[in-house]
Amino acid sequence: MSIVLLISDNDVKEFTSLNGNVDPDFIMPQILTAQDVEMERLLGTKLINKLKTDINTSVLSGFYEVLVDKYIKPCLAWYTLAYMTPFQAYQISNQGLYKHQSESSITPDKSEVDYIREKASSTAQHYADRMIRYICANSTEFPEYNELEEGGKWSDKGNQSFGGINL
Repeated sequence: MSIVLLISDNDVKEFTSLNGNVDPDFIMPQILTAQDVEMERLLGTKLINKLKTDINTSVLSGFYEVLVDKYIKPCLAWYTLAYMTPFQAYQISNQGLYKHQSESSITPDKSEVDYIREKASSTAQHYADRMIRYICANSTEFPEYNELEEGGKWSDKGNQSFGGINL
């Protein structure tokens, strides 16, 4: 199967605070990474593959289309931003690793980058919780969520966020 992304670079720009001038060539690999790591963990291999196939063949509809448009897009956009944040100031080329620095701006220190990444991850987790609640509320419409594909991953059905300890 060719690479099928559940969102576009424009979705990341639309749903997050990412500047519209960011090069799509920089965004696309981070979408793929966030999709492969986070969305497959949340949805499981079987449901992810169903969505990719439906998108690739232009037959996405019904509950699956609502899942992608209303729940996956904002979630994946924020996970993508979280994955992008540590790398935005750097470029890897044939000559090595370079750090970009503008004459009219100040590069944030690591603690500031970590803070922004954590905020983006927290926002993504909010959307992930909403997405899982939607799937569970409509579980008969998403049988792939409860099925294991050979060689794939189960969806992470545990508590998606830690709410502390009650004694």
